[in-house]
Amino acid sequence: MPTSLTRVTGFRARHHLWMPAWSAEENRAAFGALSEPHPHDYRCSITVSGPMDPDSGMICDLAELDQILDEEIRLPFEGRHINLDHPAFATGRPIPTCEALARYLFGRVAHRLPDGVRLDRLQVAEDATLSAECTALD
Repeated sequence: MPTSLTRVTGFRARHHLWMPAWSAEENRAAFGALSEPHPHDYRCSITVSGPMDPDSGMICDLAELDQILDEEIRLPFEGRHINLDHPAFATGRPIPTCEALARYLFGRVAHRLPDGVRLDRLQVAEDATLSAECTALD
């Protein structure tokens, strides 16, 4: 029977929606107030699947999963201005939207998981009203 596990982590960071090739007026027209730096308390839900260990009853070691999430999600983003401080978004391409963050983080986490553990879904929520997710393709 397929079994999955979801772990939630988070970080507080700032970002703004801004296209470097556009003028300030074009950015304000396209993104409104979001063109100005603003903070979010991001919440990331990570769902993994795999066979359960018959002895522990676990899909993966939670301490190992938490370390991966700290190293790939929490620590690189906590307290940062994503547009300015994170190399993957520093050029403005991609803009650090929820969608872009979900895709980027999915790739970072997926390659770090132990053999036999699969990343099925990674969701990034900026707040209670906006989230994006990236899912594994079969």
